[in-house]
Amino acid sequence: MNNTPVSQEIVKKFTDQLHIKDIGKASIREIVALINYIEEASKVKFIRMEMGVPGLPAAQVGVEAEIKALQSGVASIYPMMDGIKPLKYEASRFIKMFMDVDVEPASCIPTTGSMQGTYAAFLVAGNVDKQKDTTLFLDPGFPVQKQQMVVMGHKFDTFDIFNFRGEKLRDKLESYLSKGNINSVVYSNPNNPCWICFTEEELQIIGELATKYDVIVMEDLAYFGMDFRKDLFTPGKPPYQPTVAKYTENYVLFISASKIFSYAGQRGAIMAISNALWNRSYENLIARFGSDTFGFTIVMQVLYALSSGITHSTQHALAAMLKAASDGEFNFIEDVKEYGRKAKIMKELFTSNGFVIVYGKDGDEPIADGFYFTIGYPGMTGSELLYNLLHYGISAISLKNTGSEKEGLRACVSHVKREQFDELGKRLKQFNEDFPL
Repeated sequence: MNNTPVSQEIVKKFTDQLHIKDIGKASIREIVALINYIEEASKVKFIRMEMGVPGLPAAQVGVEAEIKALQSGVASIYPMMDGIKPLKYEASRFIKMFMDVDVEPASCIPTTGSMQGTYAAFLVAGNVDKQKDTTLFLDPGFPVQKQQMVVMGHKFDTFDIFNFRGEKLRDKLESYLSKGNINSVVYSNPNNPCWICFTEEELQIIGELATKYDVIVMEDLAYFGMDFRKDLFTPGKPPYQPTVAKYTENYVLFISASKIFSYAGQRGAIMAISNALWNRSYENLIARFGSDTFGFTIVMQVLYALSSGITHSTQHALAAMLKAASDGEFNFIEDVKEYGRKAKIMKELFTSNGFVIVYGKDGDEPIADGFYFTIGYPGMTGSELLYNLLHYGISAISLKNTGSEKEGLRACVSHVKREQFDELGKRLKQFNEDFPL
């Protein structure tokens, strides 16, 4: 690696300066800081694939609605804790139109991004039953959700689903739930980081076992409708966004505006709790929070303590975007298909230069091209691959950080510009020549 775009000295200097002993264990934010330092010192513009942030303009319908709301004076008024009525109504309608699931407006709660929603839901679910003190993550998954568990001091367990797709998932999942200590199961669909999508068979298995063992399913839909292998935008008509809500009443859905509407900066999301779970009473919640029903406890005890509601103007923006989508006037899925088009090209650049796609299939079907994909290089661990790629001006994060048992990296396409593709190809070709297979 004597003639790489970035010198070994610069990479070593800043990994040492940031006290990063194993780059495969570095957090996303640590990787971001590291690349910022290396870029500045080397004057080499990186192909940045480490951060999962939108790369498209915010949905104009939301921007216009938020400006109008601010001009009307909402900035001086506290919103209701459980959200403004138009947003709750449009959230319920959106879920019906695009998932064919009935959730009452009352149990559609706006949160400050899905991160706040998951924190609140994890906290309450972890206290519904003294015997059920553990959350189960179906990995790979979003690393910060586990950080939330650490902050709360809650127990969690995980397993990598790579070898447990289809019917194999049943026995594996039941081996955990049958112990009696699991209060909730968490996953994202489509998945961050590997972009797998659970099949209907797998969602049915999860739902049936959740009902059998009285476990709450937390379904993170940050990339709602972004399985581009099928067109999921026809309001009120199939195909719908797949969901575990078809197979159990024990669910909480998280629908974020960050990626699907490119509205990440305003931190808007919906936490939709099933009608049955919303009204369910748990004796143990009284001892912990002073209230017994699941929904009331989340909103009036936990969310109230966290932020006393989400930004008033953002709620108007989110209501407008959901309404425009349900009315068929705003095809948000067509807007974000650019991620899939970019992923297809980038995956071909990697695989033509010796890389492999680590998580490559949903059942017998190749995974969709979307916001993320996973890469490995024969003979290298994920840590080695990431460290080596830094010398070629390419960044990502290690799969080990996501709970994966596989060696490799998660690549995000959103901040890679099309005009960088030629340069990416050149750098990958040099990498392949420097590390021949």
